[in-house]
Amino acid sequence: MISRSMIPFTRRWVVKIGSALLTRDGAGLERSMLAPWVEQISARRVAGNEVVLVSSGAVAEGMARMGWQARPKALHALQAAAAIGQMGLVRAYEDCFQARGLHTAQVLLTHDDLADRARYLNARSTIRTLLKLGVIPVINENDTVATDELRFGDNDTLAALVANLIQADLLILLTDQDGLFDRDPRAHADACLIPETRVDDPQLDQVAGGSVTGLGTGGMVTKVRAARLAARSGTPTVIAPGRGEDVLGRIGEGERVGTLLVPFQGPQAARKQWLAGHLQVRGRVTLDAGAVSALREKGTSLLAVGVKKVQGTFNRGEVVACVDESGCEVARGLINYDVQEVERVKGQPSSRFEAILGYLDEQELIHRDNLVLL
Repeated sequence: MISRSMIPFTRRWVVKIGSALLTRDGAGLERSMLAPWVEQISARRVAGNEVVLVSSGAVAEGMARMGWQARPKALHALQAAAAIGQMGLVRAYEDCFQARGLHTAQVLLTHDDLADRARYLNARSTIRTLLKLGVIPVINENDTVATDELRFGDNDTLAALVANLIQADLLILLTDQDGLFDRDPRAHADACLIPETRVDDPQLDQVAGGSVTGLGTGGMVTKVRAARLAARSGTPTVIAPGRGEDVLGRIGEGERVGTLLVPFQGPQAARKQWLAGHLQVRGRVTLDAGAVSALREKGTSLLAVGVKKVQGTFNRGEVVACVDESGCEVARGLINYDVQEVERVKGQPSSRFEAILGYLDEQELIHRDNLVLL
């Protein structure tokens, strides 16, 4: 179970910044408010962290550009505001990060992207590649095409699902409050900050309040819900005060900042539960003894060279069982190629993929991050 003292050893972070921390009373983006976050994220990159940024502010910027005083209620008007404001949001981040020698990349996601297994893997591979390149992914909901029924609804939820997607070590939800309190601090002067608790603590359902801003769509309710979503892949969450001094640096040093919500199970157990309990196995691949040994003893990814037989009908991103030559299941995971492609490359080294298939998507049939031993 993670504690504050373990946070300095985490590497991959998802950081969500809300509208209230980037805008001044709805007057669009404030570079003076955005710059400190860029500075802090840049410092975390120097310290060795991989940082994925989920940023609000597009709607507020779009409203300011159009001279709108009140947040639109109609979905199409909100989508228009987001599309207009997204230009300014991305440009602001790019300019600020470029000044510190860092590149950014815009990633727009919809609910469908994370519900569809193939698109899920595509999004995951893209973000993972960006992190390897030292680029800061700036993620937001693709408001222009998302329907009302399929919207994430708030960036807290989006940040949590991104944490699931990339198996983040830590999710940080920055807010205009000091953290999560046992009572609403706006109404009770004696309210006490909750420094740390488990995400399944029933007290959280009683103490989480609503949003206090007309710009954002989130509040403590959505943050608690997001922490519970992130916990599905074993990711702990810090709900932290966004207006604090060097808050990311202090979190990274293990300081008691905000509220730490810890999962009730570790990353491997959470991942195993997710793969074993929520997804249907679509096929199976039979492995030779060497591949079985590599998976069990070395924790490697599954390579095509160790596959002897392919069964079932499956597409990229679906769950496939890995069995030994006696038919005993040893693992399962999300496959990077469809059944016809696996049939063609089985027994072959990854270096032959391009010659056989005409392209190389991934070196592994199943990456170890998407594979669970049984």
